[in-house]
Amino acid sequence: MKLVLLGTSGYHNTDRRQTTCLMLPEIGVVFDAGTAFYRVRDWLRTSELDVYLTHAHLDHCVGLTFLFTVLYQKEVTRTTVHGEAAKLESIRQHLFHPDLFPVLPPLSWQPLGQQPIELRGGGKLTWWPQKHPGGSLGYRIDWKDRSLAFVTDTIADLAADYVPRIRGVDVLIHECTFADGYEELAEKSGHSCLTPVAQVARLANVGRLLLTHVDPTIERERKIDIEVARAVFPKTEMAEDGMVIEL
Repeated sequence: MKLVLLGTSGYHNTDRRQTTCLMLPEIGVVFDAGTAFYRVRDWLRTSELDVYLTHAHLDHCVGLTFLFTVLYQKEVTRTTVHGEAAKLESIRQHLFHPDLFPVLPPLSWQPLGQQPIELRGGGKLTWWPQKHPGGSLGYRIDWKDRSLAFVTDTIADLAADYVPRIRGVDVLIHECTFADGYEELAEKSGHSCLTPVAQVARLANVGRLLLTHVDPTIERERKIDIEVARAVFPKTEMAEDGMVIEL
């Protein structure tokens, strides 16, 4: 099964990166709808599309307004956006307010409940709350022979509640907004610095770590030294737009 990293930037897009969007084309599942969401069109393989949002900050949901283009002349019979009930309502009321976006795309809203979701292809999807201004969700999918976790917009910490939830996953996609040395800003904004992310991956005994949600400020992006992370967790890679991961 393929995981496609459609967007890997945080906050705003750059010439190099669009904001957060991940896709599993074979089962029609998308995580977050940042500015890269328009790229979903090129990967649509299913008649149903499920979008799971981590939270409602614009860099993770504004792409929902691209749905008319994404679905144009595609045989998609259902598009469902999943997330926390209050966040979905905020998006519906504000992002799709008639003064901002007067015609609602063909989508439905589905608040997440308490029980895991059985995905097409036999995967089990679970989620949990994370520390971030306004809150965010982390996600994990377990298949019989593989697993994936997506953690973004939170502070990497060895004592964080989510660490046991990602334990042993084959692939961890984890935000790394800042290089080391920006801990005060990371704490204030609810994001992660490089070394703590690698330490979390090592503690959770994951198979592979990909760093995403990179600070769009070019100077800071260049300061993220992947070798610093690899000294802690050798199987660390920098996520890039367009990267395809075989799960």
